[in-house]
Amino acid sequence: MASSEHPCGIDFGGTGIKAAPVDLEAGDFAAERVRTPTPHPSTPDAVAQVFVELLAQLPDSGAPVGVTVPGVVRHGVVHSAANIDKSWIGTDADALFTKATGRDVHVVNDADAAGLAEVRYGAARGRRGLVIVTTLGTGIGSALVHDGVLVPNSELGHLEVEGHNAEKRAANSAREAEDLSWEQWAKRLTTYYRTLEKLFSPDLFVVGGGISKKSDEFLPLLDLDTEIVPAALRNKAGIVGAALYASESGS
Repeated sequence: MASSEHPCGIDFGGTGIKAAPVDLEAGDFAAERVRTPTPHPSTPDAVAQVFVELLAQLPDSGAPVGVTVPGVVRHGVVHSAANIDKSWIGTDADALFTKATGRDVHVVNDADAAGLAEVRYGAARGRRGLVIVTTLGTGIGSALVHDGVLVPNSELGHLEVEGHNAEKRAANSAREAEDLSWEQWAKRLTTYYRTLEKLFSPDLFVVGGGISKKSDEFLPLLDLDTEIVPAALRNKAGIVGAALYASESGS
């Protein structure tokens, strides 16, 4: 890959699609990010056309493209679609986007992309062992990264904890919907993260999602054996992680 050509990351979400070329040395955008609303319906073909238009706004490059998808992705095929059109299920997104854009495209789960970025460039940089990155938002996204290697599609927000789907009680959306105090929410988070401790014995937890900006309000209230820190890349993590994933996936 020519040094002047940066891989692109595309963060495909339920409401917006964002894209930027990424400088993998710096772990940051190599040019300004572009954004457009997610089309409705957000079918694979409609989204592929948006990708073509977004890439045309970025510096011309033959470098790979990484795409985050809010769903389970195995070998480039999407297997779940909670917040996007159901027609994604069973779609070979790698093949669809590669054909549409004429670029080498690799698709990755959105939480996994954020996890890769935090381990390589962010809050978990230089840390060995097992890092569990969680995003606290509408649900709970998760990424398991061991010695820098991603174990994909962990979906730890769906663990059953005390008879409930964990994210239904511990996601930031639950805090907002039930008007929980930081202390009340911290008790639920402690229960959730202690469950992860029992199952995985991690070396570090990283907490992302928009609420991580207010980490001082709740992280000190958690009672855990494992170190837990806020994410560093925040809303850049998806794009940076997707570009990193694509560059290391090869064709």
